[in-house]
Amino acid sequence: MLKEKRIVLGVSGGIAAYKACDLVSRLKKRGAQVRVVLTKHACEFVPPLTFETLSGNPAYTDAFDRKFEIEHVALAKWADAVVIAPATANILAKMAAGIADELLSTTLLAATAPVLAAPAMNTAMWKNPATQANVKTLAERGVTFVGPESGVLACGDADVGRMSEPAQIVDALDALLNPSVRDLEGRRVLVTAGPTVERIDPVRYITNRSTGKMGYAIAEAAVARGAIVTLVSGPVELDAPKGAELVKIESSAQLCEAVLARASEMDAVIQAAAPADFTPETVAEKKIKKTGDEMSLKLVPTTDVAAELGRRKRPGQVLVAFAAETNDVEDNARGKLVRKNADLVVANDVTRPGAGFGADTNIVTLVTRDGLAPLPKQSKRAVADAILDRVRALMENA
Repeated sequence: MLKEKRIVLGVSGGIAAYKACDLVSRLKKRGAQVRVVLTKHACEFVPPLTFETLSGNPAYTDAFDRKFEIEHVALAKWADAVVIAPATANILAKMAAGIADELLSTTLLAATAPVLAAPAMNTAMWKNPATQANVKTLAERGVTFVGPESGVLACGDADVGRMSEPAQIVDALDALLNPSVRDLEGRRVLVTAGPTVERIDPVRYITNRSTGKMGYAIAEAAVARGAIVTLVSGPVELDAPKGAELVKIESSAQLCEAVLARASEMDAVIQAAAPADFTPETVAEKKIKKTGDEMSLKLVPTTDVAAELGRRKRPGQVLVAFAAETNDVEDNARGKLVRKNADLVVANDVTRPGAGFGADTNIVTLVTRDGLAPLPKQSKRAVADAILDRVRALMENA
């Protein structure tokens, strides 16, 4: 869908600049024409010649170089879209303030094409009120953001600030330039996401490795397709998709209460969260002290939210469950489809590279009563749209 699209890629000065090389390659493979603009600091990380070789076009660094007419104006007019990857705090601040003191910021000020920004910076810089105010300002002006993600940063911190992977950026650009048909217009969709936290005492708890990326991708895709989306989320380091109602929960009990209170109004409920199956029978009021003796922790089952939804499912409502498995994936998913009275089970083997918790990609099989549909490894946003394609078909055939 990006064939012959003219993309100006702005690369600003951050360590994630090396990922922009992969981004150029992916855009070229999709058939796009790419022209790269680098800031002076970006050239310290990746030389312009690398981008010239990958793109097949000159790389632009100097506002006073005459090899492409009046560059900032010509590039801005030429572009079908401008992508900034990485987008540092500095370039975001310049964009918000309208500063044009080098080629990239000048091109951005002159651009009328859609702009997609992939932020990358230290966690403290990203969370700084100044940066957040700039992001809010730019979003209100129509700039689209992808990321940042959570992960290990160049400074050694493990938190939000990591640039989205090139595959995610390409998918976001595709969605920006080729908006999905709003085939879920007016449909009410509830999505659950993330882990739950089952407290042992005021300091300790039981949880799992879910990051919420899959559920948030589904919510984002559903909003883009016109749905009225409620996102019920456990504790994650992600920003809720713009346009979705966010309901924050912590425990499995809270998840159950929030979902069951809203489910009857929904056309579809998509259970992408990873709630705990067990919770401590009692929660200590004070921190349990180490005494040197053994300690036993009695766990009791939590409410099976998916099964309860299946029991309460009204005619025409679509219920989607997830099956994160480590073995016998398809058999376990078929069993879950029946036990939960679900219409679709999204099954994946979380032990496979590129699938499961924390990954930006996923490898799933869509299981319905009509059979199995294995999907190739792809971004979680692409998986989200494949799930919603099936949800829409189930709604139409209900």
